[in-house]
Amino acid sequence: MTLPRRILLLLALLTVSLGLSAQIDPRLHTDGDTAVFFVNVYPGSDIYELEGHSAIVVTTPYRDIAYNFGVFDFNSPNFVYRFVKGETDYMAVAWPWLGFLYPYTAAGRHVRAHRLNLTPEETAETIRLLEENVLPENAVYRYNYVKDNCATRPLAVVERALPDSITLGPAPAESYAEPLTFRNIMRHYHRNYPWYQFGIDLALGSGIDRPLPRRAASFAPAELDSMLAGATSSGRPLVSYTIDLDNFPADNAVLAPTPVWLSPHTVFWVLFAVTLALSIHDIRLKRLSRWFDTIFFSVLGFTGLLLTFLIFISVHEATSPNWLYLWLNPLCLLVPILIWIKRTKKVLICYQIANFAVLTGLLAFWPLIPQSANPAFLPIILAEMLRSATYIYLQASNRSKN
Repeated sequence: MTLPRRILLLLALLTVSLGLSAQIDPRLHTDGDTAVFFVNVYPGSDIYELEGHSAIVVTTPYRDIAYNFGVFDFNSPNFVYRFVKGETDYMAVAWPWLGFLYPYTAAGRHVRAHRLNLTPEETAETIRLLEENVLPENAVYRYNYVKDNCATRPLAVVERALPDSITLGPAPAESYAEPLTFRNIMRHYHRNYPWYQFGIDLALGSGIDRPLPRRAASFAPAELDSMLAGATSSGRPLVSYTIDLDNFPADNAVLAPTPVWLSPHTVFWVLFAVTLALSIHDIRLKRLSRWFDTIFFSVLGFTGLLLTFLIFISVHEATSPNWLYLWLNPLCLLVPILIWIKRTKKVLICYQIANFAVLTGLLAFWPLIPQSANPAFLPIILAEMLRSATYIYLQASNRSKN
C-alpha cells in the first residue's frame, strides 16, 4: 500500500472513530448496559424557556439518542394565528444526544440527568413507547401549556412502561404564594419578567387559580427535576442516581430582573398620577380632555377585543372564564367614538355611570372573585374610574349651570 493510500485510510478510520465517539457521552456510560435517563434543562433567557425543558435520553454502547417532545415549527401555515388561538401543534422527535445538549450548554443553562431505575423489561418497553411516539403518524400532538407539554409527555411515557403509577417526591421549599396554583408557579419562574407575567395575568382567567395537587406542578420541568429525586414506583426509587452535566447555577441563563422603575406596577402608577393631574385640570377648567380619553379608552377597548378572542374563540387552557372582561371589553371603544359626537352625550353619560358602578363593584368584591389579579391592574382600574367620574362630574356641572 502506498503512503498516500495509507494516509487516506488512516484519515478515514479517524473520521469514523470520531463520528462514533461523537454519538456517545461518556458521562452517561457508567456501565455497558442500555440505560434510560430523564433529563431536565433549567430555565433560559427567552420567555418560552422560563420553566425549563425536559427530554428522555436512551444510551446504548453505540449511540445516545434524545427524545424531545418540545419541537415546533415557526414556518408552519398561520403559525402566529394558530398559536394565539391555542391550536399549537408540537412534535416528538429523536436526534443525537450531544446535538440536543449543545445549544443548552452553549447558552449557559444548567442540565441534570436522572438515571431511571428500570428493569431490562421496563427499559425495553420505555424504548418501544418512545419509538412509537416519534413515528410520523404519532409525532404531532396538540400542546397544552400546563397539562400536555415537553415535561408531562415524557413522564407519561415512563409511567406507561411501569407496572404501577409514579409517586413524585416533594419539590424544594420554594416560597410560593398560597394556595399552590398554576399562576403562582408561573409567577415564581417569571419573577424577573414582570411584563410577561402581566400579559399572562391579563389573558388567562380563573382556571389557573384553582388549588393544585402537588404532582400538577410537574408541568414546569424545573419543578419536575426536584420531584424526580424522591419519586417512587411500586415501592422502589424511580431514580438510581443523578448527574449534573455542567456547573452552571440553576438560574444562570435567566436575565437580570427588570428594573423596578420599568415594571408594570411603576409604569401604571405613573399613568394613574398623570390621569389624576389631568382630571383635576379638567375639573378646574370645566373642560374634558377628549384626546386623552380617546387614546386611553381605545387601548382598553382593543385589549377587550383581544380578550374577546381569547375567551370566545381561543381553545387555550383557562382563558375562560376571565373576570377581567367586566372591565376590559369592546364596550370601552364607545368612548372614543361617542365623545366626539354631541348628539350622543346621553348615551355616553349612561355608559360612564354604568362603567363607574361596575368598576367600583369589581374592586369591592375582588377578594371574593376566584381569580388572582396582577398588582398593576389596580392603578389602571383607578385611572379608568377617575376618567369616568370626571366625565360624570363635568356633565352634571353643565346641567346645573344650564
